[in-house]
Amino acid sequence: MADKGSHQPGAAGRAPAADRPAQLRNVVLVGHSGAGKTSLVEALALATGAVNRAGRVQDGTSISDYDDIEHRQQRSVQLSLVPLEWAGVKINLLDTPGYADFVGELRAGLRAADAALFVVSAADGVDGATRMLWDECAAVAMPRAVVVTKLDTARADFDQLVEVCREAFGGENPESVLPLYLPLRGGAPGPDGEPPVCGLVGLLTERIFDYSGGTRAERDPDPDLRPALEEARGRLIEGIIAESEDETLMDRYLGGEALDVKTLIEDLERAVARGSFHPVLAASPPAEGSRHGIGTVELLELITSAFPSPEEHRVPPVTTPAGAPLEPLSCDPEGPLAAEVVKTSGDPYVGRLSLVRVFSGTLRPDAAVHVSGHGLADRGHEDHDVDERVGALTAPFGRFQHPVPKGIAGDIVCIAKLARAETGDTLSAKEQPLLMVPWEMPDPLLPVAVEAHSKADEDKLSQGLARLVAEDPTLRLEQNQDTRQLVLWCMGEAHADVLLERLRTRYGVQVDPVPYRVPLRETFGSAAAARGRHVKQSGGHGQFAICEIEVEPLPTGGGFEFVDKVVGGAVPRQFIPSVEKGIRTQLARGVATGCPVVDVRVTLVDGKAHSVDSSDAAFQTAGALALREAAAQAVIHLLEPVSEVRVLVPDDYVGTVMSDLSARRGRVLGTEPVPPSGGAAHAASQDGQWRMTGGRTLVRAEVPELEIIRYAVDLRSLSHGTGRFSRTYARHEPMPPQLAARMREQQSEKPERH
Repeated sequence: MADKGSHQPGAAGRAPAADRPAQLRNVVLVGHSGAGKTSLVEALALATGAVNRAGRVQDGTSISDYDDIEHRQQRSVQLSLVPLEWAGVKINLLDTPGYADFVGELRAGLRAADAALFVVSAADGVDGATRMLWDECAAVAMPRAVVVTKLDTARADFDQLVEVCREAFGGENPESVLPLYLPLRGGAPGPDGEPPVCGLVGLLTERIFDYSGGTRAERDPDPDLRPALEEARGRLIEGIIAESEDETLMDRYLGGEALDVKTLIEDLERAVARGSFHPVLAASPPAEGSRHGIGTVELLELITSAFPSPEEHRVPPVTTPAGAPLEPLSCDPEGPLAAEVVKTSGDPYVGRLSLVRVFSGTLRPDAAVHVSGHGLADRGHEDHDVDERVGALTAPFGRFQHPVPKGIAGDIVCIAKLARAETGDTLSAKEQPLLMVPWEMPDPLLPVAVEAHSKADEDKLSQGLARLVAEDPTLRLEQNQDTRQLVLWCMGEAHADVLLERLRTRYGVQVDPVPYRVPLRETFGSAAAARGRHVKQSGGHGQFAICEIEVEPLPTGGGFEFVDKVVGGAVPRQFIPSVEKGIRTQLARGVATGCPVVDVRVTLVDGKAHSVDSSDAAFQTAGALALREAAAQAVIHLLEPVSEVRVLVPDDYVGTVMSDLSARRGRVLGTEPVPPSGGAAHAASQDGQWRMTGGRTLVRAEVPELEIIRYAVDLRSLSHGTGRFSRTYARHEPMPPQLAARMREQQSEKPERH
């Protein structure tokens, strides 16, 4: 047995391998950063006996926040699995980060889960990102419940927060979001003058569950609680009846019949399982020396009895690796193998670890499987179809790994050392290869340019970056051909910080962030003619090449044209391609700011050669010199890339976003109303006041890329986390003269890099 100060998994609470899908519940915890998700996992682990003492985020002792980065930042930055056992059911709890930068980890958790617990802090309420996520879950009818935490925070009001949740999550049917229990306060008043929460009042059972003595005690309610209990109970019963499949219940209830509590609970559980009713519960961490935090038993009972098993969850569509559709699969341990890598991580001792959700069939140790991965080539993930052998299977418990004999349909297990499998890949039988339709993953839109810190780091850089790309599908790696920069496209600054720290600590590669350079271009604004003369004499063969060219601009998108108008053999035929090659090389290097030159026609009109000293290299040099001379006589325009930007924001922020885009030299092209999922109205918080908002609006604009380098960060601030945007390259167009002059000055101050 572990000593009193330890935080090791308890042997008695270790979740066994499930024998059938009905014994499984896969539940993802979602909510904004600081809502208390990780602390709730600790309380549930302690209540089930999985640990001997609850850990704390502040102390770096929590089960799911085990990474060194999480200890330093005191917040979750990655998806973590904590399996528990309660009433003969294995519960796979998936703890997700609440910060927007790590939305990839959140979406992986949603993919692996069959139900969601939305954790809402009584101190902070419901933020915009959580409301949007609720709508996404509603669109696929994922069962959801709400857990209210931090009720002992000053000015926390459970009744008010329930109303906020009803407005934010209830949509057209607020009666589908109702509490199952009311918090019970008692004991000496706290610093805010309110007695602390010491138990719960069960609305259906009409019983008090008192935790004040350090254990969970059950008793009858006090008479003074009756009025509030009966009012809330009546509202809950009406909400359950409205979702019941028994159409006679409402008539019986309105007729004064006392409905059987067992019948109500069964109807409640069915409504929760199909995603049409969303109970609200309260939870608090356990007191010192107590095994149960307030509400943990009630929450575990809800998860095991009302949340659906994997058998009730639709398996994602599958195709052949070539893309041909196949018959839908079911969660059958005897069916064809179909599993998905929902997370890939690197362990300094074990190597690559793949967290896998098994949707169909049974995954066994030492089995040969087919690995299919398609659709993320633009982010550095090559499409591949390879065969690999599965090693040992384990059930992760935070940082610990417990061996398991198999992973049946519906379960989540870990596989070590799958060399080719990456996040999002499908594992299937060699004889029957499959590909699961991937889940939606947001585009990374914040560029971070990096350089190797030293030659030793440069040698290891490509391997380290390849491992990061394999782990994180929200990272896009780009080697920009125009600026010759290595760019990591990230979800935000916090995401970038974590990636660079992992690169340094996990893979031993130090990189230095450098200013990101937007790929500008140059073009000729006027025609010019020039001569390129390269004549040198030395002890042996000299160098002799003279060429005369005319340069004229082409329309946008015209590219580069080379025209040969030499007559009389002034430039020998074998050296004309050399002139073109030299000009093309100089076009790539630029003529004013080091940016590539585009949309020009260069005509070779005359030249001179020497029978001995002329050469391919000499005419290449002459061609480049001629282009530079022409540029010195012409007007050179600096072109900047312009992107078509689509911004989706709640109606309340449309004016702010449009003004901001205009300030970024943007041209607003139009707006389109986009109603929220299910027509739901949202509750928004501003300056502590709750108010109602309507739908959302799509704003389309064209904006220079120089102005939106940090838009992923800025939009989040402008819209309080509720805005999203995408961008696609539209074209290059001339930069304003004042800005172009400033860019030329900046370029002249930098040493040229080759």
